[in-house]
Order: sequence, then structure tokens, then C-alpha cells
Amino acid sequence: MFWQQLTNGITIGSIYALIALGLTMVYGVLRILHIAHAGIYAFGAYSGLVAFRLVGNFWLSFVIAMILSAGAGYLVQHFLYAPLLSRSRIVPLIASIGLFISLEEVFRILGGPYVLPYPAKTGFSTITLGSIRITEYQILIFAITFPLLALLWYIMNKTKIGLAMRATSQDMEIVAAMGIHADRMVAVNFLIGSALAGAAGVLVGVYFNSVYPTMGSVPAYKALAIIVLGGLGSVPGAVIAALFIGLSETLLMGLLTIPLPRDALAFIIMIAVLMFRPHGLLGKE
Repeated sequence: MFWQQLTNGITIGSIYALIALGLTMVYGVLRILHIAHAGIYAFGAYSGLVAFRLVGNFWLSFVIAMILSAGAGYLVQHFLYAPLLSRSRIVPLIASIGLFISLEEVFRILGGPYVLPYPAKTGFSTITLGSIRITEYQILIFAITFPLLALLWYIMNKTKIGLAMRATSQDMEIVAAMGIHADRMVAVNFLIGSALAGAAGVLVGVYFNSVYPTMGSVPAYKALAIIVLGGLGSVPGAVIAALFIGLSETLLMGLLTIPLPRDALAFIIMIAVLMFRPHGLLGKE
């Protein structure tokens, strides 16, 4: 039972990581809570579903969804945030919340208010190891999320563009004075973060066999809890916090005998940790 719950927790936590990474990357550069990121996540799910129905191949539809999500994220950055950066940070935050609500309505109008099935065939088979049952969709999530996280780590730590992105998150003015195009680095942040959100949307849609207009509502505040728990702007912190939340939710829900909403655990854990580490797990003072 424990090992099965552990497997389920890692599955959920790895998806949380993909969602939270884009949010923390944007905050690290612009110091903006990108609430509309959850709308990009839902957009990725719908894009993947439509592409799958058109091409009939999961992997191709997955790539299409990531590309479209990256493009959508770039448009949000270029047309929504860029004109508002000179204003108080509360202004782009309000604009982001408004965009997220608008996207939910667009999904409801175009896709209908009901749940759409996403019965994609992944090519994997369910594996049974003793008492542990790993479904084909869990294998799919592991096969996608961990390579994506490893690729992101490599880009951020071993490439020039990754170093430029990290420098931009430290001080945009100094980076610009050194000849680095800070605006381009911000755009790259949005492209990568939005592509990861789109990937998470597809994986959640396939895992739960459902896509619906408000599917971004819970990830919106849960990702916020994760990036605060991990340390605002910390990419490694977001990954660790996401896995921690996923494991805690799964394991605690299996142990608790009192009725407690699963989604409330993220904030309970966040509050408990912040009492001892006010800046998060890997946050800096």
C-alpha cells in the first residue's frame, strides 16, 4: 500500500513541478505572479485534445500542444505584460487574473461546459511489481516529466542562454548594460515555462481522461503554494516543493481518518513550513 501511494505521489508531484516551474521562472524575471499561467495549462490540454482528434497520434499531438502553448505564452508576455512593466506590480497581476478568467470563458464557449474525454493511446503497458501497479499513463508521465526536468536543468546550468536567463533574473538593468537582450531572455522564459505548462495540461488530461474549462482553477492556487513553499524565483525549490506536495497529499490522504479536502493540504503544508522557513525551502533572504 505504501509503495503504491509513493508511486502515485511521485506521479502527481512531477506534474505539479511542470506547472510550477513556469510560474516561478516568470516570477524570477519579472517579479509578477503569472496567474494566467494556469490558463496556458488548460489551453495546452485543449490543444492536445484537438490535435489528437485531428492527427490520431498522441506523441505528435503532444508536441503540437507544447508548441502552441509556448506561442500562447509569448503572446501573453508581449501583449499583456510588456506594456504594463512600468506600472505598479499589482496592475499586471490584476490583468493576469482577468486574462485567466477570460480564458476559462473562452474554453467554455468553444469546448462546451462539460468534461471532454481524452482517451489517448500511449504505446505503454501497465506494469505490476509485487503490490505496486504502475499504469501506462503513470509510465507516460515518468517518461516525459523527468527528461523535461533534466533538459531544463541542462539548459539553465550548462548553456549560454540559460546563464543569460539566470543573470536576467538577478538584475535586468545590469544584464542590459552588458549587452544581453533582457527582453529576449524574458520572452525565452515565457516560451519555456508555457511549453512546460502545456505539457502538464496534456498529461493531466490523459491521466484523468478529462479536459474541462475550469481545470486550471486548482492548479492556479496550488502552483502558487508550491512556488512560495520552494522559495519565490527558485527553480530547484519549485521542483522539490512540487514533489513534496504531491507525496504529502497522496500519503497523508491515505493515512488521515478525518475528512479533509485533498487540495487544502498544499496550503496547510506551506503554512507549516513557512513558520520555520519564512523564505521557503530554497528561498533567499
